[in-house]
Amino acid sequence: GCCTFDEPLSSCGYSQSDDDDLNWDQVNAPMKPSSGQGMPSGSFMLVNTSGRFAGQKAHLLMPHLKENDTHCIDFHYYVSSKSGASPGTLNVYVKVNDGPIGNPVWNTSITATWSRAELAISTFWPNFYQVVFEVVTSGHSGYVAIDEVKVLGHPCTKTPHFLRLQSVEVNAGQFATFQCTANGGTDSSDRLWLQGIYVRDAPLKDIKVFNARRFVALFSVVNATKRDAGNYRCMIRTEGGVGVSNYAELIVKEPPVPIAPPQLSSVGATYLWIQLNANSINGDGPIIQREVEYRTSSGSWYDIQPVDSTSYKIGHLDPDTEYEISVLLTRPGEGGTGSPGPALKTRTKCADPMRGPRRLEVVEIKSRQITICWEPFGYNVTRCHRYNLTVHYRYQAGGQEQVREEVSWDTESSHPQHTITNLSPYTNVSIKLVLMNPEGRKESQELVVQTDEDVPSAVPLESIQGSTFEEKIFLQWREPAQTYGVITLYEV
Repeated sequence: GCCTFDEPLSSCGYSQSDDDDLNWDQVNAPMKPSSGQGMPSGSFMLVNTSGRFAGQKAHLLMPHLKENDTHCIDFHYYVSSKSGASPGTLNVYVKVNDGPIGNPVWNTSITATWSRAELAISTFWPNFYQVVFEVVTSGHSGYVAIDEVKVLGHPCTKTPHFLRLQSVEVNAGQFATFQCTANGGTDSSDRLWLQGIYVRDAPLKDIKVFNARRFVALFSVVNATKRDAGNYRCMIRTEGGVGVSNYAELIVKEPPVPIAPPQLSSVGATYLWIQLNANSINGDGPIIQREVEYRTSSGSWYDIQPVDSTSYKIGHLDPDTEYEISVLLTRPGEGGTGSPGPALKTRTKCADPMRGPRRLEVVEIKSRQITICWEPFGYNVTRCHRYNLTVHYRYQAGGQEQVREEVSWDTESSHPQHTITNLSPYTNVSIKLVLMNPEGRKESQELVVQTDEDVPSAVPLESIQGSTFEEKIFLQWREPAQTYGVITLYEV
């Protein structure tokens, strides 16, 4: 259809907005518009900006259009003033399905003569759209006019038409790339951009020209967040007008994160059974992969394992070690893995010691003490951070076997040793080391050592007996109660 504004405004289906500051005026003059400064002549729609404050708006609404095929809206416009200063800005909006008016798709602020522009709008049934002509006054006197608005049943001649734009779904933090394919030519003077409603516009990333009648423009919304989600459309501003695609939705999904930590089912020395406990999440599904991340609470070691059930056994762990266990969830798409959920902190049990102490040797022997040493050992032997090392020894005293044990505190040294005191001289002592933790014990080989001899005790006085003869005295006595060795000489 065509509207030359020779007939009443309503006959073309046009209307004035109730939400603006002033109305457009319909002018019916005997002569057609001609070039020149000031007010044009002819029949057209006009906004006289004289006496208006800056920023006042006038909206003229075209009827709703439900088009099935490629079409072109062609119109003439005029923006001029006697002073040469711009009287205001003429904006054109394309409002889809009675949604938000969005941002202008085309605008101009000065022409001085009647000019022509094309709108190549690629919105088709069952969707509909409405073109809105807006004048925003500048505070200067002058005239803004439009005329001969035509809806043509063929493509625009100077402006490309976009093919259908597809919606894009990405995960937060990723690049959302829109591919805008157009029928028509383009050159370096054209401006291409991705226009959003209530969201940031995206600049041109790349353009691929296939031939004189087909090109593809690529736009990326970088590091997309939930704030970037919404409707976008492809835009091209050419010397002859503007091309506008349909709206496509940018859907930004948040990678899923479990709300609660995993639950502990059972504990061993080298394994932990857990329940993932990941049914409640922050973020978006569907969940296509579950992983368990576990790390030592101290140190930098960690590992990640995929999980295909709601429970999982983490094996090959170190005994008596604290671990932090989290669950990672993944949804479809690049960057779909969320942050680790809250961590479960737990500790494995101790394991039975690997072996007993080795290379038990004598360092020093005295009459009443023995110093021993052994090969140093660490966690790889104890398999527990809580352990005891005890020295067990036994010997005969007074006809009875004496059994003793002492705790050795010299376990961290690179040359560990222990001294057993208060022993009897010249006594065989059997010695062994016992390594114990909460889960078991391991013994060293037994070492038999004899203490050195020492000064014997006194001869019992009551045992001394003597007989006298003319030339000699015969004495006899009992051996000392404690010989502490082999007596080789008595002195009288």
